[in-house]
Amino acid sequence: MGRLREGQYFCFCLDHVREYNSTYNYFNGMSDNDLAKYQKEALIGHRPTWTMGVNRTSRGFREDGGDPNGSADPLGMFRARARRAAEAKRPRYGVAATKALTTLGLDDNADAESIKARYKELVKRLHPDANGGDRSTEDKLREIIQAYNHLRSAKLA
Repeated sequence: MGRLREGQYFCFCLDHVREYNSTYNYFNGMSDNDLAKYQKEALIGHRPTWTMGVNRTSRGFREDGGDPNGSADPLGMFRARARRAAEAKRPRYGVAATKALTTLGLDDNADAESIKARYKELVKRLHPDANGGDRSTEDKLREIIQAYNHLRSAKLA
């Protein structure tokens, strides 16, 4: 019979079924937002989905000092696990990225803003136009540009 009346049926002869189907519109009366929501849900077969990697029982409960059942953590075992996980999240760069950071005179803890700022500072200082046309720093400038380009391609700057 239609939306909001699922499981209820009309009993028509074949001619009347064809006539009814030619004028029937399941989406009649739906707003644009409702229609967009229906289309989005149709992509997944109208089944509930979750973000990849989300597991409610694995994170967020034990770090708070107990599990979902309310038991305590008197020995601090779960806090230690959370601390190790936080240390593991610290960015670890490959050899090429570390070498590029060293070329710019930065350490592993540099963020994107400090990398960009250091790059701009070095380019302004070493560019031949800033040194009265002296090309003695040109090789160092090329190294810095290559290092910065590598960091950009690695999405670190």
